[in-house]
Amino acid sequence: MEKFIVETSARHVHVSREDLDVLFGEGFELTVKKELSQPGQYATNEKVAVIGPKSSFPAVSILGPVRNATQVELSATDARSIGVKAPVRESGDIAGSGACKIVGPKGEIEISEGVIVAKRHIHMTPADAETYGVTDKEVVSVKIDSDGRSLVFGDVVVRVSDKFSLAMHIDTDESNACGATPATMGEIVK
Repeated sequence: MEKFIVETSARHVHVSREDLDVLFGEGFELTVKKELSQPGQYATNEKVAVIGPKSSFPAVSILGPVRNATQVELSATDARSIGVKAPVRESGDIAGSGACKIVGPKGEIEISEGVIVAKRHIHMTPADAETYGVTDKEVVSVKIDSDGRSLVFGDVVVRVSDKFSLAMHIDTDESNACGATPATMGEIVK
């Protein structure tokens, strides 16, 4: 079976247009720091503070472009450390998820939901899905071989769109568990 890149997704924030205006000022535009592997997605130069009941992260990167709803993606360890309950969810599935305060240079917002631990997933094009013999929303297991920390991740969601580029995304807890490096590759096991 063919292998694919496994990328680590560190804590980050996606913001709505309305919340960006509050945090950075009316009409503010995000600035690109670095293009990400998914087409049209980028890390920005802008950072915000994410504040929970126990602690905070003073400089969390915003990923662009703006979204329909503001969402904070943390690892389970991150969420516990700041005292936020964050369920494991697919990106965008924020109903009933965790709450926090987000502070920018011009203002702050309280989100009553939107803090999640992102469910590990693989982005694929329709052609990739055909190659790997999987379908959109299928749940698979992925084997990762590494030096002394090889493991198989279960509960990996396949996400198929012609807007995607082939890559698996795991959070920092998962990355540490398997000793991931920028060259780490995964393989679907059935």
